[in-house]
Amino acid sequence: MGSGSRVVLCKTSSSLNLFAPAAFTASHLSFKSFLLSSPATNSRLHHNHRMATEASSSASSVNDGDNVIPSLANDAAPSSSSSAIDFLSLCHSLKKTKRAGWIKRDVKNPESIADHMYRMGLMALIAPDIPGIDRDKCVKMAIVHDIAEAIVGDITPSDGIPKEEKSRKEREALDHMCKLLGGGLRAKEISQLWMEYEENSSPEAKIVKDFDKVEMILQALEYENEQDRDLDEFFQSTAGKFQTEVGKAWALEIASRRKKSH
Repeated sequence: MGSGSRVVLCKTSSSLNLFAPAAFTASHLSFKSFLLSSPATNSRLHHNHRMATEASSSASSVNDGDNVIPSLANDAAPSSSSSAIDFLSLCHSLKKTKRAGWIKRDVKNPESIADHMYRMGLMALIAPDIPGIDRDKCVKMAIVHDIAEAIVGDITPSDGIPKEEKSRKEREALDHMCKLLGGGLRAKEISQLWMEYEENSSPEAKIVKDFDKVEMILQALEYENEQDRDLDEFFQSTAGKFQTEVGKAWALEIASRRKKSH
């Protein structure tokens, strides 16, 4: 969403109100029910949307206390600059949100979602050449595979949310983010990469799925060594689940180093 077609969540004493241009269709507003599905998501989206609207200086707006209310009379198409900054401002949550698995195990100063995706991107960059594998695609997939967590947060198995429901929430979040980016080729590429990873439907997706697990157990080993703690459950949860030769080889190397350090 750019300067002329943005949704703003405004907080009152008892509820959140959603303001949208008249040009918005029902399909645009269907995301409202998802946003309001939980207090945590509600709070995150209110903060992120405010950041995104504040970042777009081209909008005609009225400042009402904490809320920025864009002029509903401006129906111009969003500029590529305003859409990009709106999208990037929403992605700021990926840098701030700590990975839930570490928080639940009382790890000190745990990594963020962005930290995790960044090192996965490096894994894809330095991995050995594999015939038929598009390295650039792997790097891109690694840095977008958890992007929906900018909205829904890091949902873990211990949260008790069925896998199908988690996937639904993340798909709706991804659709919202792609619309915020303004659609177009880049938004479609992000959506396709995310879907391919989610469905494990390509050789690149299988490699990146393995990198996701490798990065987690490498981080677990580092926390064990740095904080003198036992995080064996993370190693057990990935045992026997690697799909590719590079994933198996890197996981074996990490296990070997762990054995030496214990």
